[in-house]
Amino acid sequence: MALPDRFKHPYKIDPKFNKPVAYFSMEFAIAQPLKIYSGGLGFLAGSHMRSAYELKQNMVGIGILWKYGYYDQVRKGDQSMDALFLEKYYSFLEDTGIRFSVKLNKHDVYVKAFYLPPNVFGSAPLFLLSTDVPENDYLAQSTTHKLYDSDPAAKVAQSILLGVGGAKLLDELGYEPEVYHLNEAHGLSSAFYLYQKYQDLGEVKKRMVFTTHTPEEAGNEKHDISFLDGLGFFSGLPLEHVREITGVQDNTFNHSLVALKLARKANGVSKLHGEVANKMWNPHLDGKANITHITNAQSRKYWQKPMLLEALKDNDDKALRRRKLRLKQELFDVVADQTGEIMNPEVLTIVWARRFAGYKRADLITRNEERFHKLMTNTKHPVQIIWAGKPYPMDYNSISTFNKLVHLSRKYSNAAVLVGYELQLSRLLKNGADVWLNNPRVPREASGTSGMSAAMNAAVNFSTYDGWVREFAHHGSNSFIIPEADLSLPEHEQDAQDLDNLYNILENEILPTYYSEPEKWMQIVKSSMLDVVPYFDSDRMAYEYYDKMYS
Repeated sequence: MALPDRFKHPYKIDPKFNKPVAYFSMEFAIAQPLKIYSGGLGFLAGSHMRSAYELKQNMVGIGILWKYGYYDQVRKGDQSMDALFLEKYYSFLEDTGIRFSVKLNKHDVYVKAFYLPPNVFGSAPLFLLSTDVPENDYLAQSTTHKLYDSDPAAKVAQSILLGVGGAKLLDELGYEPEVYHLNEAHGLSSAFYLYQKYQDLGEVKKRMVFTTHTPEEAGNEKHDISFLDGLGFFSGLPLEHVREITGVQDNTFNHSLVALKLARKANGVSKLHGEVANKMWNPHLDGKANITHITNAQSRKYWQKPMLLEALKDNDDKALRRRKLRLKQELFDVVADQTGEIMNPEVLTIVWARRFAGYKRADLITRNEERFHKLMTNTKHPVQIIWAGKPYPMDYNSISTFNKLVHLSRKYSNAAVLVGYELQLSRLLKNGADVWLNNPRVPREASGTSGMSAAMNAAVNFSTYDGWVREFAHHGSNSFIIPEADLSLPEHEQDAQDLDNLYNILENEILPTYYSEPEKWMQIVKSSMLDVVPYFDSDRMAYEYYDKMYS
């Protein structure tokens, strides 16, 4: 059945992408004004929805309208980080008029659905669910207040709303997609709703596909199966029957593992991640599963600055450099506004900007105090360093790292830490970076995507050999790669190896090339820009999902 006329795609569906798909994601980073995302998962979903629109695909998005977003990153009086939960209003969203209820913790919770018309931001149709209605008590209303609530019961309730509520919304619309695509396992409860609907596991599996983003078993969400049952995760299906169709015999319900069992196809988000995911999960799947890979990508049309692309196409090095310097100054205006520090566009600028998480090691470059001080006070080859990113508001270790960098940056006029890492600031940082630093522990990064859009904007990737970088990088030609540490060593020794290699490459290759061989540096910049497109443009990714996963 087709979507109702008022929600139909505003384009003629390309026959190659005619199969109807519902894309379930806890977050979507489609445009700066719509603050319903936290980080990479949302950036990926946003680019996917934009490419679905560009390619005229028969896809709709299912998400949640977060009343307070993730959080607004602000500063305390001493410049350290604070999290502000500010109510959001969106005049561009339409109330669909659709109302229904979902069982949460044995209570009816009322849900209303909003709609983001495709032409507002150039994305496939997006439906967003909210429990913030007067018919609900405060506890039920708060289900859609904060993305990734820290309370376990509230977080499970959010996943039930996404999965069960999303599937029920599609029924309310009279729309029956052939594919339910789970972008991570947050929407897994939809499988049990569909099982109740069809009473046939085969009917569920033929519709369900799953994308996993987490390359560590410990990072995949688990709950006690009775806890989930009490909250209504299984849509009233008896627990014995849940065990029968999922194969869960003990009390630990691993959401990713069950999603793999109930999906007809699954994928990792880079070639390396596909290999890691198969090694992780196949021993638990009776040897029948094969997890393919579709490498993440970002929307070139959204991210790439047209004036840089124009200079690249004209092979005009002078124009490319001149325009890059102008973009650096735009970033430095923000740095000056936030920190009072004046940076120089002529100086090589290193940016580390992404979600703050322990394995991403935001502070790695600072851990050798002597070498860091020498780097920051080098007058022959000066550098500027900017950090930005949002820690999870209850991740006190990552917040401590953020604050440590804030206080450290006060000692140097050429170092700064910015708050407010959302789409708009991310764009400014990528436009203004000369070097995009990415140093997660290998192989902890499933894909990583920020370096793709940085490369589109004349920033050179300087990275550990992980995620998407393995499919892109040629050291000294389009990027600089930190050699892989000995993974058999304890983590602190791996970190020490990575840090030593990072400094050796920075001091002996990157800085001399930038300052003493500007023509060679420009060639690296141009090679990076040319090599990142088209493969790491999300149009390729959206095409591959239809080809590999939905067909």
